[in-house]
Amino acid sequence: MLSGMKGYWYRFAALLLLLIAAWLLWSGIYTPLLLGLGALSCVLCLYLAHRIGFFVELFSARAILRLPRYWAWLLLEVVKSSLDVARIILNRKLPISPTVIEFDAAPDEPVGQVVLGNSITLSPGTVTLDVHNGRLRVHCLTREVADALLSGEFNRRAAELMKD
Repeated sequence: MLSGMKGYWYRFAALLLLLIAAWLLWSGIYTPLLLGLGALSCVLCLYLAHRIGFFVELFSARAILRLPRYWAWLLLEVVKSSLDVARIILNRKLPISPTVIEFDAAPDEPVGQVVLGNSITLSPGTVTLDVHNGRLRVHCLTREVADALLSGEFNRRAAELMKD
């Protein structure tokens, strides 16, 4: 029982540090009022996550260690997608072929499915429309983007991030 609670508090502390670091990096303004509001928002997020039972399965220590590599890969995918969308928009013929696809999420747990859906939505040209019972419905700007999603790289990377 103690090791379970000890692991819980380690995950709690790790997530709190991650939230504080993200807030500090994205805020850019460090007045006492905003630092206090930022700390309050981080604690409130942890409280709400705990209340809905989301926190226990949120991140393992291994997943936190894999996060920087995942973020780097995702940033590269976002840049590539942005360039593809810009190329499509600048083409006079506007070669789009809007497509909605459905596929099974590789991550079994809801948190992994949310990470997968949000990662897909962050990439320009794709929007995750629905996540239900382990299936994702995604709108893609072109058939090529849909085929790339169906090839499973996003799915594989999200599952790899969340595995224990």
